[in-house]
Amino acid sequence: MENFAALIAASINSGTPLLIAALGLLINERAGVLNLGAEGMMLVAAITGFAVAHQTHMPWLGFVAGAIAGMLMATLFAWLALVLVTNQVATGLALSIFGAGLSAFIGQSFVGQSLPAGRHGIPFLSDIPFLGKALFDQHMAVYFGLLLCGGIIWFLYRSRAGLVLRSVGESPESAHALGYPVRKIRYMALLFSGACCGIAGAYLSVVYTPMWVEGLVAGRGWIALALTTFATWRPARVLLGALLFGSVTILQFHFQAIGIALPSEILSMLPYLATIIVLVLISRNPDWIRLNMPASLGKPFRPGSA
Repeated sequence: MENFAALIAASINSGTPLLIAALGLLINERAGVLNLGAEGMMLVAAITGFAVAHQTHMPWLGFVAGAIAGMLMATLFAWLALVLVTNQVATGLALSIFGAGLSAFIGQSFVGQSLPAGRHGIPFLSDIPFLGKALFDQHMAVYFGLLLCGGIIWFLYRSRAGLVLRSVGESPESAHALGYPVRKIRYMALLFSGACCGIAGAYLSVVYTPMWVEGLVAGRGWIALALTTFATWRPARVLLGALLFGSVTILQFHFQAIGIALPSEILSMLPYLATIIVLVLISRNPDWIRLNMPASLGKPFRPGSA
């Protein structure tokens, strides 16, 4: 039972950066903006958060720095995609490539350095047999991700601002005709997404793997993007999907621990293989995706032509 509790805790820990990043991406996609630069934003945030936490010895400041770095990267994307009206797919891919190179350059002097392990968990609750180890012995960012999921559910389906955001994602021309500032709303959605990706990147370098190596994010930005489609743009399903992908990631280490004779390369492929399988299964029913996908996702909006 103790090993099972540890497996649950590790799965939640592994799924947390996917959850936070995917929730942020869900918001900007609900607003009709497709940003494929999540990997680059998370990488820049990861090295920024690690560098600040390493230099100041204050991990919480690393999260703040990571969020700011993610927002700055999102601002660059917003200027290109919303103001200059560049192709969103090409711009997002360029942002990922730029982020990978920039993080490698900034992190040269931090390669191989690490942060001291901190004590996490909720006092008293973490001492409960089984449940304490499985659920309450986590970093505060884990519980932040859960609260964020609940907050986004309320925002999208219970608030007027959430209704406006969804209307912008469905028909920006109609929203503009009614007087809503479509570009401003999309810009704010991108900033929120950048902050979430930044927090997720900082979590990876400050908590999950408290060290810096080049390419630390290791494709999690792409998995987070796939997770929004897998969840059909619904926050509760994002939570379930993040836990699923986190479990698959941890299983590779569990298999090695119990002596399953599989090459390590195959075990390392499991999270990405699971992503491909899920996307293939979803793509078999394009009508289902079309019914749930924001109608204007990835389409440019020019106020003068509305």
